[in-house]
Amino acid sequence: MPLFTPISHTSSDGLPLYARDYPGSGGPARLPVICIHGLTRNSLDFDELAPQLAAMGRRVLALDVRGRGHSARDPNPDNYTLSVYADDVTGLMYALGIERAVFIGTSMGGLITMTLAARRLDLIAAAVLNDVGPVLSQRGLARIAGYAGKQPTFASWDDAVCHVRDINACAFPTNPDSEWTKWARRAFEQRDDGQLCPRYDPGIATSLRSGKLPATSLALRLAFRRLTRQRPTLLVRGELSDLVEPRQAAWMRGAAPAMDYAEVAGVGHAPMLTEPDALEAIRAFMARVP
Repeated sequence: MPLFTPISHTSSDGLPLYARDYPGSGGPARLPVICIHGLTRNSLDFDELAPQLAAMGRRVLALDVRGRGHSARDPNPDNYTLSVYADDVTGLMYALGIERAVFIGTSMGGLITMTLAARRLDLIAAAVLNDVGPVLSQRGLARIAGYAGKQPTFASWDDAVCHVRDINACAFPTNPDSEWTKWARRAFEQRDDGQLCPRYDPGIATSLRSGKLPATSLALRLAFRRLTRQRPTLLVRGELSDLVEPRQAAWMRGAAPAMDYAEVAGVGHAPMLTEPDALEAIRAFMARVP
């Protein structure tokens, strides 16, 4: 029996979008979970976490944000913005009859969650922000901008694995070869000509590479305060993160003293959330959410 059902839905501007729908294991009714990936990633990043959340009795939706994975590429790259992404999430929830959900947002997914908090806080029951917040390190943004959108192609999976390892080894220094192979399979797909290419539209990186995604903004800081003051929130940070460094984490914890916090040892940006430190924190957090 498959672990999930693929869902196709259409955005308000007519773009076909995709999500994976993992049914909960049963038991008392619990709020569903919506998982949103990072900038160049896709729903496959949650292929290990989602079944564990579903085993807790929660329906899990792992999204492919527009321009990634099985979701269509937008002919207008100006639509690759947080506000449009938030509207896409709202549309999916409306289509599925979901009134409220617990959000897990990795990197860009956390920014989408905060944007949604500013616009439709009623849709958010609780939130997990994975190595992201309203204040970010310019060092991490510069590193991501250095590879995002460049669209390398490879003739073999071995070459794709080497590429994924090269750009991520600084954040995951102890990953075994098997993990890098898994990451490459999530990040790349094989075209009809046999070449391997990233599972995303290069246009998604336009805002980051043009400097339109600043390290902080008043709007995001206000959204973060609104979210953390009115909804249970967990911040997960990688110990080696260059996007949420100790200074940014300290600011967030000072601005939101009621927020839960977990640090994942030995990894950087962004934890996969299946690490023991992360999973333990998420399990404890979810136990307190309806």
